[in-house]
Amino acid sequence: MSIWLFGLSVVGAYLVGSIPFGLLVGWLFGAGDIRSQGSGNIGATNVLRTTGKKAGALALLLDMAKGSLAVAVADYGLGQPPWLALAMALAVFLGHLYPIYLGFRGGKGVATALGIFLVWTPQVGLFAIVIWLLVAVVTKISSLAALVAFLAVPGLLYFFGNTEALMASSVVVPMVFWRHRDNISRLLRGTEPRIGKKEAAP
Repeated sequence: MSIWLFGLSVVGAYLVGSIPFGLLVGWLFGAGDIRSQGSGNIGATNVLRTTGKKAGALALLLDMAKGSLAVAVADYGLGQPPWLALAMALAVFLGHLYPIYLGFRGGKGVATALGIFLVWTPQVGLFAIVIWLLVAVVTKISSLAALVAFLAVPGLLYFFGNTEALMASSVVVPMVFWRHRDNISRLLRGTEPRIGKKEAAP
């Protein structure tokens, strides 16, 4: 693979990651700009809070699809050249966090990262989803469920032997926690809103 094709693939992954599906779904379902509602985030959880279950599910699936597409193209469409999947996975993830179309103010990366790991190591993606669901059902707190699920991801990747994905997780997992720093603060104070509860606009 030429350096040019490698570069174009990584830039393309970033641009796909930058597509603000949560914002677009909010508009599509008539909720307007969700950045001025709920938590102000463009992720699926805020779409769920402000727009409803169908819109939230659609935003979740589309954000996951971004991550899945990047790894699938790298691994199956471009013949798995060295490090391409790692570069494209990080690019699509960072595109969601820092989208060029929204002045680099994006989501928290949970759904996109899940999409990445579901294609890269399906067992790890499925385990993470199961952990998320169990914690979400018990606590009714989406952010806590995401943090617990991603805390388990590096160990699961190590167990299943995906070195490239494990390297990606060394960036993805800390970034997920960093993007949830306000949620962590509210969790420690006991003020984090539960799933289905309205959140004050930022």
